[in-house]
Amino acid sequence: MLVYQDLLTGDELLSDSFPYKEIENGALWEVEGKWVVTGSVDVDIGANPSAEGGGEDEGVDDQAVKVVDIVDTFRLQEQPPFDKKQFVAYIKKYIKSLSAKLEGEQQDQFKKTIEGATKYLLGKIKDLQFFVGESMHDDSTLVFAYYKDGAADPTFLYFAHGLKEIKC
Repeated sequence: MLVYQDLLTGDELLSDSFPYKEIENGALWEVEGKWVVTGSVDVDIGANPSAEGGGEDEGVDDQAVKVVDIVDTFRLQEQPPFDKKQFVAYIKKYIKSLSAKLEGEQQDQFKKTIEGATKYLLGKIKDLQFFVGESMHDDSTLVFAYYKDGAADPTFLYFAHGLKEIKC
């Protein structure tokens, strides 16, 4: 199994069990999330609870919670939304931080593609949700989520160069 960590903080943000598609010349990874129910699940086997002494409330599960699989699996923490000015300030700081961690060809590729990725994200800024990894570090890589037209499940966007592949 492959796990993708935030290159800046080491937080786990994704794994290969969530297939991705490269967009914006490989600068961004697009991953489909799904709403799922977690917690204990009540299975109805067709028995008659009233005949077995159960009350009407029996079988109601207060533990079941509906969550987005990627957010739940990697314990992503939602952040307040950014406006365009805040986002540009974040990107400038992020480029500087990440460029220092990248070397050679990776750094060149990042610098060539980050402008297109930034414009792509700015075009969706009002529709994006912002997430960081579990540590909630100030300088971490952001993960973005949005709903495509008519979609019930969110789509996540990751900066490809901000991820470090780890074999587990």
